[in-house]
Amino acid sequence: MSFLDFSSYDTETWTTFFQENWLIIAIALLVLFLIVRIVKTVVKWALVAVVVIGLVLYSGYTLDDVKELGSKVVDTVKQEAVNVMLGEADKAEYKAGSDGTFTITTDNIELTGKTGSAEVKVSLKGAPAITLQLDSTIQGFIDEAKSK
Repeated sequence: MSFLDFSSYDTETWTTFFQENWLIIAIALLVLFLIVRIVKTVVKWALVAVVVIGLVLYSGYTLDDVKELGSKVVDTVKQEAVNVMLGEADKAEYKAGSDGTFTITTDNIELTGKTGSAEVKVSLKGAPAITLQLDSTIQGFIDEAKSK
């Protein structure tokens, strides 16, 4: 019964799943409410079980599909952020904080990080920041922004 083990799913996966399937879930909850209010016997619980099993076995996206789709979207956003960095490196403005943090801004990118850290946060076109591992491309962008 490993399909009932939901411990490996994060909140983003659940949120995406509910956003994709909210209508089906709402209809199922309405049906469950009606069953519980109208039917007064053991048949009620059999019908509730059928609806719940139907939801679990619903042939739409599974949580694994949503998780896989989410990782593909994150990879695409990361690649787009790196491409924008490369295109806007000459317009980058570097600001250093007294605590070792720094911020690099361009028209479309805001990159924040801490000196010595292996990760930076990148916000692309005002979207929420994603965390990227510091690699040679990002380090080159930082170095070019510093040199201005």
